[in-house]
Amino acid sequence: MHIAIASDHAGFPLKAALVPWLQEQGHQVLDLGTHSEESVDYPPICAAAARAVVSGEAERAIVLGGSGQGEQIAANKVRGARAALCHDVWLARMARSHNDANVLSMGARVVATAMAREIVTVFLDTAFEGDRHVARIRQLGAIEDEEAARPAGA
Repeated sequence: MHIAIASDHAGFPLKAALVPWLQEQGHQVLDLGTHSEESVDYPPICAAAARAVVSGEAERAIVLGGSGQGEQIAANKVRGARAALCHDVWLARMARSHNDANVLSMGARVVATAMAREIVTVFLDTAFEGDRHVARIRQLGAIEDEEAARPAGA
């Protein structure tokens, strides 16, 4: 699978552990930065990962920060991205099976590397159930379309 991965400085150590592990699992990894623990702003980095998924350059993305919260918000600003903050395996399974999430967000200050690997595995291996969830995904897309058509501040 083609996976885009991005982090801020707080998420960098976890990203540094996940990239070679993902490659060992046979995945092709597009590392969009950051590449050190030097302080950076996460919004453009996480948006780039979400854009890679929406454009088809990657099948899924992973965004990492201290808590993962801001990274999820940044990724969700990209039209077509469905980023889910998952700090356990159950949330990762539900994010994929019910919400067809295409971006996984995690907090490096919340989950240890071993747990992050379990979460990533479930996120990558779980299929979208479709069925009743399809209408809800379409509704999310309709909301995005409505918001894109609204003037700022309206």
